[in-house]
Amino acid sequence: MPVTTRYAIPEPAAGMRLAPLGAIIGDPARAAMLWTLMDGTAKPAGELAYVAGASAQSASQHLAKMIDAGLLLQEVQGRHRYYRIARPEVATALEALMAAVGTTPKPRAVPAARRTPEELRYARTCYDHLAGELGVSIYDAMRAEHLLEGEGKEVQVTAAGHRWLAKLGIDEESLQGKRRTLACGCLDWSERRHHLAGTLGAALLSAMVREGWLMRSKKSRAVRVTPQGASALRKHFPRASLPV
Repeated sequence: MPVTTRYAIPEPAAGMRLAPLGAIIGDPARAAMLWTLMDGTAKPAGELAYVAGASAQSASQHLAKMIDAGLLLQEVQGRHRYYRIARPEVATALEALMAAVGTTPKPRAVPAARRTPEELRYARTCYDHLAGELGVSIYDAMRAEHLLEGEGKEVQVTAAGHRWLAKLGIDEESLQGKRRTLACGCLDWSERRHHLAGTLGAALLSAMVREGWLMRSKKSRAVRVTPQGASALRKHFPRASLPV
């Protein structure tokens, strides 16, 4: 008797769910926004509107549709709203689609007038904690060294972190009693990744200034690393990619 091969028939409902998602991704403006976010950072609506060649109102509508579809997440930081790829599966799907196309698009470059001044991008204060490239690098290093764990609004100090902070002269108990969050990630507006905020972030910046590692600018929010600070930062954060 001939052998009959049985094939699983896809559920029609699955294809019906895929069609609307494909329509959302297939729009040129939305596709440009998604591909711009594939570097893993979060970007403001204005920048995404620029790279997509869309008006502010049109960009807002595009972003809302992608959020509703589960492709993007919105993160609010003060008065600003940033957008990022919602989860790794979305990025994987976009990469697979681009591989099928066979070419990699080049995002529209952001003009120099829109870029952050170099000294502020490198290191600056964000309210009362350290931000910029240096702040993000230190936060990443503290997590890599297992001094902190968690991300976003849920950041905890580990046992190793408690010991490290004590050596730096930071009295963690005095920080615990305040109404403000002890430690959390704050989305950096130039790096589009998180730096350390909360009472711990403020205490860490104060300690670095007190130790002479950092110097505040009198004219702006820029922060300068001293020669002594460069050596100390390399010692305390050996796994960090410190631009000093």
